[in-house]
Amino acid sequence: MTALRAALIGAPNSGKSSLFNTLTGSHQKVANYPGITVERRSGTMTTDAGNDVYIVDLPGIYSLNDRSLDEKVSREVITGAHESEEKPEVLVCVINASNIRVHLRLVLELKSLGLPIIVALNMHDLATRDGIEIDVDRLSEELGMPVMTTIAVRSSGVKALKEYLNRDSSAYAKPMGQVSDISTRALQKEAGRITKLVTVKEGSHHKMTRILDSVALHPVAGPLVFFTMLFFMFQAVFSWAGAPMDGIEAGFAWLGEVVAAYIPEGIFRSFIQDGLIAGVGSVLVFLPQIIILFLFILVLEASGYMARAAFIMDKLMAKVGLNGRAFIPLLSSFACAIPGIMATRTIANHRDRMTTIMIAPLMTCSARLPVYTLLIAAFIPNDTVMGYFGLQGVVFFGLYMAGIVSAIIVAAVMKATITKGTLQPFLMELPKYQMPRFKHVFMELWQRVRAFLRRAGTIILYAAIALWALTLYPRAPENAPEADIYYSFAGMIGRALQHIFAPLGFNWEISIALVPGMAAREVAVSALGTVYALQGDEDQVAESLATVLQTAWPLSTALAFLAWFIYAPQCLATLATARRETNSWGWTGFMTAYLFGLAYLISFIVNITAKALMA
Repeated sequence: MTALRAALIGAPNSGKSSLFNTLTGSHQKVANYPGITVERRSGTMTTDAGNDVYIVDLPGIYSLNDRSLDEKVSREVITGAHESEEKPEVLVCVINASNIRVHLRLVLELKSLGLPIIVALNMHDLATRDGIEIDVDRLSEELGMPVMTTIAVRSSGVKALKEYLNRDSSAYAKPMGQVSDISTRALQKEAGRITKLVTVKEGSHHKMTRILDSVALHPVAGPLVFFTMLFFMFQAVFSWAGAPMDGIEAGFAWLGEVVAAYIPEGIFRSFIQDGLIAGVGSVLVFLPQIIILFLFILVLEASGYMARAAFIMDKLMAKVGLNGRAFIPLLSSFACAIPGIMATRTIANHRDRMTTIMIAPLMTCSARLPVYTLLIAAFIPNDTVMGYFGLQGVVFFGLYMAGIVSAIIVAAVMKATITKGTLQPFLMELPKYQMPRFKHVFMELWQRVRAFLRRAGTIILYAAIALWALTLYPRAPENAPEADIYYSFAGMIGRALQHIFAPLGFNWEISIALVPGMAAREVAVSALGTVYALQGDEDQVAESLATVLQTAWPLSTALAFLAWFIYAPQCLATLATARRETNSWGWTGFMTAYLFGLAYLISFIVNITAKALMA
C-alpha cells in the first residue's frame, strides 16, 4: 500500500498542533514554505500495521477566504495548487469539542470542496470535564462524514484515528450532502443549527457564557454595557485617585522644603529643587491614576470581556471600512501607540493595516494621562453632574471619546480615498468568561507601572535636566523686568515658537514645553513644572502646578492645549515605530503631517470658540 497523504487543518485553539505532535512523534520536519514566512510542518506516522502515513500540519485558520497568507497557503495545499506540496488525499479537520459552533463553520466550508474529510473532535476530555456532552453519531450524520473523538495529548486518545488512517486512499469517500451557500453568514447559521442538534448537555460554565454573551453581544445592550463600563472606569480614575495623589504631592512638597532647608541657595539647589523635584515630581504624581486605569483594562482582558468588545466594535468599524480585528491594536494603543502599531501585524489586508496604523496615535495613550489630569484638575471644577457623576470624570471620558470618534472619522476618509478596498469579514474565537487570576493581573500591572517609572527615571529625567540647563544661560541682565528664564536659551526658543502657536492661545512657556514633549508626551508636564518653578517666587513654587496654571492661563488656552494633545504626534518613538512597520517614509510623513495639521486646526477652533463664549 502506498503511503497515504493526509493534511491536518483546523482553527487556532483546536489542539491541532498537539495532535500532529502525538501522531508523528519525532518523525517531523519544520521549515517555511518557499519564499514566505508561513511555517511548514510535516511528518510521518507509522500505523500499528506498519504502514506509513505522510501528514502535513496546515496553518491554523478560521476560513479559506484568502484574507491572510495562512489561508492562501492552506487553500493552495488542499486544492493541489501549491508548487511545493502535493495535494492531500484526505483531510483531518480538528475541532475543539468545547466550542464546536465556531469550528464547524470551517468544516462546512471544507465540505464544499468535495474532498474526503475526517473530523477529529479534539479535547474531548476537557469538554467532558466541563459538563459538555456531544452526540458524536448525530454530528457525523449531520455533517455526512466520519467523526472521531480524540485527546491530542494522549497516545491512547488517538488510537481510533490511527486505525482509520491505516487504509488505501481509495477507501475514503467524499462527504455526503451538499453545501449550497458558503457565505460567512450562511455557514455560521448552519453551524449554529448543527450545534443545537448535537449538544446533549451544555455544561454549566458553557451555559453561563452563552447567557452572558446574550447581553454582552446584543446589538443594543452590548454597546450600552461597553460604554457604561468605560464611563465608570474614567470616573474611577479621578474619584479613587484623589487621596493617593494628594499624598504624593505632599511628599514632593516636603522634599522640596528639606532641600531648601539643608542646601544653600545656588545652582546645585536649583538643579535639585527646580530641575529634578519640580520636573520629575510633576509627572510621578499621576501614578495612582495610571495604576487605576491599567487595573481596569487588565481585569477586563483577563475576564474574557475584551474579545467581546472587539465584536461590539466590529459593527461600528464596518461602517468606516474596517473590521473588529483592527480593534485589538487600537485597544493596545490606549496603553501605548507603539505596541498598538506593532499589533497591526495580525491584520492581513495591507490597506486595512495601513489605515489602522495611521489612526492608532489618536487613541488616548497613558502618556497623555498626566497632561489631561493636570489641566482638568486645574480648570474643571469637581462638581456633580446629574446628581451622580463628577464633572472632571465626564470631561476625562469626553477626551477619550474625542480621540476615538476622530479615529473613526479619519479611518472613514482614508477608506473612501487612499486606502479604499473591500470590507473583510471578522472571525475570532471568543474565550470563556472566567474570574481573573489576580496574581497574574498584578504581575501585568507591575510591568506597566515599572515601564512608567523607567520612563520617569530616564526620558523624563534627562529631558528635565536638559531643560533646566537651557534655562540657566545666558544670564538675565541686571534689573531685568522679567524672570531670569525669559532671557535664557529656553526662553528664546519659547518666544520664537510663540509666533507660530499664538493663534492657538499658547504663550512662550507652553511653546517651551512642546519641544522636550516630543520625546514623550508626559515630558510636557515635567517641562511646565520646571519652567514655572524657575520663574515663580518662593510661595508660588510651593504651590502645585495645577494651582499655578489656574492663574497663568485663561480657560481658552487650557482647552486648546488639551485639544492639541488629543491629536499632535508628540512622541518621536511612535513615529519611528510607524516608519519601521510601514517601511515607508511616505506613510510616516503623512501620519506626521495630518496629525499636526489636525492638532493645529482643532486647537485654533477651540481657542477662538472658547474666547467667544467667555466674552
